Amino acid sequence: MLVALILLALGGLTALTAPRVMTRASWPDREPVLALWLWQCVVVAVLLCCGLAMAVSGAAAWQVVREGLFAPAPAGVLDAYALPPEGAWIAAPLALALAAGGLWTAVMLVREVRLARAVRRRRRAELLTRRPLLPGEEEDGGRLVIVEDPRPDAWLLPGSDGRLMITTAALARLGGRRLDAVIAHEEGHARARHDWLLHCAGALARGFPGVPVFAAFRAQVHRLVELAADDAASRRFGRLTTALALVDLNGDRGGFGPRAGADPGLRQLPQRVDRLLAPGRRFTASRRVRLTAAAALVPLVPLLVAFGPGLSSLR
Repeated sequence: MLVALILLALGGLTALTAPRVMTRASWPDREPVLALWLWQCVVVAVLLCCGLAMAVSGAAAWQVVREGLFAPAPAGVLDAYALPPEGAWIAAPLALALAAGGLWTAVMLVREVRLARAVRRRRRAELLTRRPLLPGEEEDGGRLVIVEDPRPDAWLLPGSDGRLMITTAALARLGGRRLDAVIAHEEGHARARHDWLLHCAGALARGFPGVPVFAAFRAQVHRLVELAADDAASRRFGRLTTALALVDLNGDRGGFGPRAGADPGLRQLPQRVDRLLAPGRRFTASRRVRLTAAAALVPLVPLLVAFGPGLSSLR
């Protein structure tokens, strides 16, 4: 039972301290892909702490769970966990609470996916309204769709086909490499499957609004995926071209004026443009590899805590 309490303490400490450390650091703006990887590793570590604590507390509470978990284990492994034979009084409520949390997480994720599919169906219906097919015409399945609209805009329609929507006003305003930079930006979102990352972050934040790490994860993911897509476009077409494309595409929306305060996405535009025009010094390749490997070790900590007593008994 002590292992379950240690796992909960570790998960709580990570959930409280990780957002403060990550949001105060300056390097995530320079390395958004690496920052996204670290955030995912931290969230997975917190979820592992809860899941493993549920398993250990369930084994401490009920004999049937204990037999199921430790049946294939060699002799002496069960004794290493010092589970009380009659069950700890706090084990059953703790296991049930954690199981309910896991079930609620699954429900929120399913809800998020269903809402995303409903939004996608609605946007496809709007697309047919704004760009109706002529009699006898069939959809060609092309990934680039041009929509008649006086407002310059470009967006990705998530899904298996990942269609990129561009308005006629955007085509008229953007030309040449700037248009290519916008397309590369959206392709960066599609290639990295940022939509799924946003769904998972949204489900956790809405399901557990009082957990700091999940709220910070959602806020940071929304920002970092845009920076990562900006970098994907700038690597192909240059930072200046990408910055000018952002200005041309969003200038009429008030992203660079007082109206930007109502929209978090618009508030980020000046910082994104400044970052492209005056980039900070990036990490060396070797340092990125080291940090990537170090981040991958974060989810291993709860695994070591959970399996440590059993592994030590085998020596």
